[in-house]
Amino acid sequence: MNLAEALQSLPHGPEFRFVDELIALEPGRSATGEYTLRSEAPFLKGHFPTQPIMPAVLMVEALAQVAGIAAQTDPEIPAMPDLRLTAIRSVKIFGAALPGETLRIEATLQGRMGNLVQASGKVTLGEQTLAEGQVTLSGG
Repeated sequence: MNLAEALQSLPHGPEFRFVDELIALEPGRSATGEYTLRSEAPFLKGHFPTQPIMPAVLMVEALAQVAGIAAQTDPEIPAMPDLRLTAIRSVKIFGAALPGETLRIEATLQGRMGNLVQASGKVTLGEQTLAEGQVTLSGG
């Protein structure tokens, strides 16, 4: 499955996607993607005007989106409509991303129960971990 097909399983429009390229996918188990922080991203104008960095909450959103790709591509479980981030646990932020840098986002599904999906993952820049933690997704 290519990135365009995988992203169609998520409810986000292109303006709120934090995955540019899918570089690994084990459907229903894990996914790895990359996102390049562009200097023209509108949120950078205010975060912060003299020293722009990617908001940590958007790194968590990127993690949730990559987890969603893994969950929604499971060949044995139908994709859930309106998949959303519903919980964040044990998230730690260790660093920041600057415009022009490319982040690697890795997510591994930990379990499913009904319409809930638990995943853990991390966001890295080269060898440096910028964020890590767990997310819970749910769908209709």
